[in-house]
Amino acid sequence: MVLIIGAGPVGAVLALELARYGVASTVVERSHAAPLFPKMDFLNGRTMELLRRLGVESRVRAVGVAPEHPANFVWTAGLDRPAIAVWPYPAPAEQDPLVAYLRIPGSVLEDTLRGFLRASPLVDLREGWTFLSLAPEGALVRTPSGAEQHLESPYVVGCDGAGSAVRRCVKVDMPVSAPPTRRISIYFRSADPALRPYGRAFVTTVSTGVTLVSRDEGDLWTASFEASEVDDPVAVLRAKLRVDVAVDEVLAVSSWTGALAVADRYRVGSVFLAGDAAHQYYPFGGHGANTGIADAVDLGWKLAAVTRGWAGPGLLDTYETERRPVATFNREMSANFLEVARRFARLSADGASDAHLAGFLAQETAQVANTGIHFGYRYTSPAICTEDGPAPRWDWGEYVPTTWPGGRPPSLFDRFGTGFTLVDFARCGEALVKEAKRRGIPMTHVQAPAHLREEWERDLVLVRPDHHVAWRGDGPPDDWDAVLDQVTSRS
Repeated sequence: MVLIIGAGPVGAVLALELARYGVASTVVERSHAAPLFPKMDFLNGRTMELLRRLGVESRVRAVGVAPEHPANFVWTAGLDRPAIAVWPYPAPAEQDPLVAYLRIPGSVLEDTLRGFLRASPLVDLREGWTFLSLAPEGALVRTPSGAEQHLESPYVVGCDGAGSAVRRCVKVDMPVSAPPTRRISIYFRSADPALRPYGRAFVTTVSTGVTLVSRDEGDLWTASFEASEVDDPVAVLRAKLRVDVAVDEVLAVSSWTGALAVADRYRVGSVFLAGDAAHQYYPFGGHGANTGIADAVDLGWKLAAVTRGWAGPGLLDTYETERRPVATFNREMSANFLEVARRFARLSADGASDAHLAGFLAQETAQVANTGIHFGYRYTSPAICTEDGPAPRWDWGEYVPTTWPGGRPPSLFDRFGTGFTLVDFARCGEALVKEAKRRGIPMTHVQAPAHLREEWERDLVLVRPDHHVAWRGDGPPDDWDAVLDQVTSRS
């Protein structure tokens, strides 16, 4: 049994990932229901692929923003003025449905995933329970009645957010790469057309320092701006938007600290950190939940493999080895996008013309044309059979699938198994799969069609449970047992 602290999207995906392999978990969550405030609002295409593995993608898409709506980014000096620039972002309906992104309020996503947790016989969801501390005999928690109780588990995972109590218990530092800022966000309802002077837009950035986000393409919005405390946030919002917008209802006001930070360590003994407990970003670029959900998938299958006995304990060390570099890279990508907004505000305040601002923003459209960031990260760890020679070029704005070890392979995802998958173009992998199963390693044999051979690059490709390539070759390896030992960290 694995003890998970936090039932947000990261904790929920981790529990569902474990359940996929028949591993039970207990999820301790201090709230009784999903939060009202929506938090995140964007799941990239890679995240949707990971959710499809868990069988939850269709339901999640059904409760998200309708796929015909684009996610354009508008830049303006005020809603009473013409737009300075528009960064177009095509609607999911215009993309390949297998890799299309989804706009969805974080509160809706969390509520949906909690529904899956409640329905799973392998997940013990304890809502209204509060994690207090770690002790040798287990985690100390407080029940809804106020009683304190110890929960024993061989593994504890902190998915409890930016202020992670689990992280504090194991004394892991999370150094920031820039001074944190205090921000205020307003979640409100408004049908005022003054909020859409340029037509539909996902994010509207105003040079006065406010970011306006359409949450449902209806009348739900959030707006955030830098401030430590204000008496009337709606008045501040109107001043920054430069229109006297009608706010029908304020649903919530949140004060939060924006930071760019990555934890020094992701593991201390049997305790792991994932999601915002391990890394913190500004919302710019949509990296938070997407990075966290990929954390949960990576850690989940590895915990399951070790728990079920078909992988060695060293596999758990590769969680940090693989995921922390992704987190630090995404921290810098978030910083890139954040700096564009800050420069836009500074240039505007210093009197730059709209023409100059438009020219500046035209050079920064790569901030949203970032397919390579979402799909192109490659793992390097002792559990990946690396190759000699130069790796394929990485491109910010374009992703070309590759079977280079550590990367995301081309198509066929829906033919992959729960465990490892051996994709076989030479019809020579049957004995290899049989040997893996004899050793207790779950492995699916996919005899792939010949017309896909060129994009798969090799006759045999071994794909991990998280759909990253572990090994490839143009025939059976000289020592298949050594390959299996490496990819499962068995010595």
